[in-house]
Amino acid sequence: MLTYTVYSEAGGVGKSSLTASLAAAHARGELNVLAVPLDPQDGDLSRLLGVDVDRAEKDADNLVRHMVNAPKGPFEDLIRTAEGVDIVPEHNMLSDLASHLDREQQKAEDFGDAYNVHAQLQRVLQEAGVGDHYDVVICDPPAMESPHLYNAIYATRNLVIPVEPSAKGDASVTGLEELASNFADKMNIEVGVLAAVPNGFKGTNDQKELIDEISFPTPEIIGDRTSLMEGCWKQQCSAFTYEREHRDYPRDHELETLAQFDRLARYLEEQRGIEAPNPPEPGTLDHEVDA
Repeated sequence: MLTYTVYSEAGGVGKSSLTASLAAAHARGELNVLAVPLDPQDGDLSRLLGVDVDRAEKDADNLVRHMVNAPKGPFEDLIRTAEGVDIVPEHNMLSDLASHLDREQQKAEDFGDAYNVHAQLQRVLQEAGVGDHYDVVICDPPAMESPHLYNAIYATRNLVIPVEPSAKGDASVTGLEELASNFADKMNIEVGVLAAVPNGFKGTNDQKELIDEISFPTPEIIGDRTSLMEGCWKQQCSAFTYEREHRDYPRDHELETLAQFDRLARYLEEQRGIEAPNPPEPGTLDHEVDA
């Protein structure tokens, strides 16, 4: 099984947009994909993929309840599906995840039991038998150090890092090498970096120099596709669906971006020895998957 967390220290680098398009690209290859978004803020992956329906419903079962051993039903009932991707929708209770986990830790310690606050998402996924049903699991946590992020990394053990190739993103590029080792040290696990994905590339010399400094593989460099990504958020869909169903005519540069998402998905699958059963011609729009 391929598992990874899409994470960047910087906000606004297209993290959730990249997650949605990669999830859709894995599904286009007819792999079984589970996306686990963990962002407590609005404007998240659940909204992008149109499954953000019960977010404010206090009585709704949600992932946080499962992480603190207070579920209202089976894990499978949390799952919604869009574009062939299974998704565990975000819920407003994620805002209080830290305090909920702290209380569980205190309760365990009061009884003399061990409790790892970073391992609760992994426990939920294992108990639900996710490894038996899915080929790919992707987590999309917020761009800040938090229990959401640590649980995502502990469960997946791999990072895909979107990078803004600009002066603003320079600090995060410089710190990439320390990023994985810091997480590994904090949680006492091995953390790998499958790829860094420069996003919003405009071809300037400064950007090229910045990308050359990245010490991790950069199998694809995504251009500036602001119009495409804004359209995805407006229509609540991946870039593949937006191009196929909402563009009045296909733009060649956007079709090439879709091809990059497909190629990047195949690259990531290859890193874990996974072969998609029916990979599409990269970027083709007539390769739909069941919703």
